[in-house]
Amino acid sequence: MALVLFFLILVADQLTKFIVDAVFLPGESVPVLGSVFHLTYVLNPGAAFGLLEHARWFFILAAVALMVAFFCCRDRLRRQDAFFYYGCVALLAGAVGNLIDRIRLGVVIDFFDFRIWPVFNVADVAIVLGVASMIYAIIFRMKD
Repeated sequence: MALVLFFLILVADQLTKFIVDAVFLPGESVPVLGSVFHLTYVLNPGAAFGLLEHARWFFILAAVALMVAFFCCRDRLRRQDAFFYYGCVALLAGAVGNLIDRIRLGVVIDFFDFRIWPVFNVADVAIVLGVASMIYAIIFRMKD
């Protein structure tokens, strides 16, 4: 099941980025819900909120380290609470999705634009929901 989740997230991320790249020009924006939500094609050289702009190799190494840590600990992670384990899987899938962009393009394709928040993508959603799931498991479900 974890492998299915991983590949669903990864395919959704890469497919949406492929479509945005094929249909839009960088910087192009189309309103979807009035002034609330737009699809805006952004080539992001940094992380969330534009942090560490142009630190491509740092992000590549961080994603590779995350992959190595996950695979080294996967048997132990499987025995954890489901929210924690699948949160780790979602985090990893998001990191790999953005890693593919960084290796292929040198930047990450972002496109969800709520105008009050930095533009983001499916991989970013997976990372945030994965971490939130892990935090939920740690606080409410994992007892000593």
